[in-house]
Amino acid sequence: MKDQKKKVAKQYVAKTVIAEPEGIDDENVVVKGEKLHKALARAGFGSRREMERWIEAGRVEVDAQKATLGDRVLGGEKVKLDGKPVDLALGEPVRCLLYHKPVGEVCSRKDPEGRRTVFDGLPPLKNGRWIVVGRLDFTTSGLLLFTTDGELANALMHPSSMIDREYLVRVMGDVTDEHLAQLKRGVELDDGVARFTDIKEGGGEGINRWFYVVLMEGRNREVRRLWESQGLTVSRLKRVRFGSVFIPSKLKKGQWMELTGKDVEVAYDMAKLTPKIASSLTDKERDKQERLAKKAGRRVVRRQRGEAIRAKDTSGRRSR
Repeated sequence: MKDQKKKVAKQYVAKTVIAEPEGIDDENVVVKGEKLHKALARAGFGSRREMERWIEAGRVEVDAQKATLGDRVLGGEKVKLDGKPVDLALGEPVRCLLYHKPVGEVCSRKDPEGRRTVFDGLPPLKNGRWIVVGRLDFTTSGLLLFTTDGELANALMHPSSMIDREYLVRVMGDVTDEHLAQLKRGVELDDGVARFTDIKEGGGEGINRWFYVVLMEGRNREVRRLWESQGLTVSRLKRVRFGSVFIPSKLKKGQWMELTGKDVEVAYDMAKLTPKIASSLTDKERDKQERLAKKAGRRVVRRQRGEAIRAKDTSGRRSR
């Protein structure tokens, strides 16, 4: 395993590129490396943008000097984050989670309104931090991917990856064939033209009908805004697929599951990146994670029941 890690590490250590054109002396040799914020993201400390903010905040040192934006590393420097040494060459084995987000959670790490976040119930990490791939709004449930590899998260979210997302949506209103045709042709929204690449019937009748819709991007509230452009209302929305990754029927709301080595490779394939070593869990560690995931799911069920009871009580008092 150690030899395998060293082999993979060599693929990601920044290379020194020396260009020495004819007629130029040694003092003008151009030396390049990997940008520091990219190296930190690759090692699993966060997204590239977040690493840039950390560097600007003075949290990163290179060879006992405060790092600045644009700094590059060649692989032999002594890098510290918040005063603690970090290994940019090897990093930790990659971990990826699939999470079934319930309604009522935000996708930020902290919420100024004190609402629960998707990070609250995730398993703790010894090193690095969980990075969420994309976002779902407060009233949307379904599939979310998390990883400890910032480079992977950034690539999966980038439009150039052309990863489609599939949603199950319940629509209120009289949906006509013309509505569906227009949504597939394209609609001009405030932030540009948007459309569904596919729409399939999902059941229901009357003014409450279900549809499976597919998008090639993830703009803010895009599914809801597309239906609203036709004078229709989305009453329920759930993401069921992200690229090649589907949400398992056995994964209940508020539960998460660790992806295996092959599943992690699928994520790297979607991002068009060379796969990195995935964390391997022992049977004991896997059993513990399953217990924690189920416990997190039960907490969500209890919380939602409590919210429903409080909402009913409040409605009852108002009607008196």
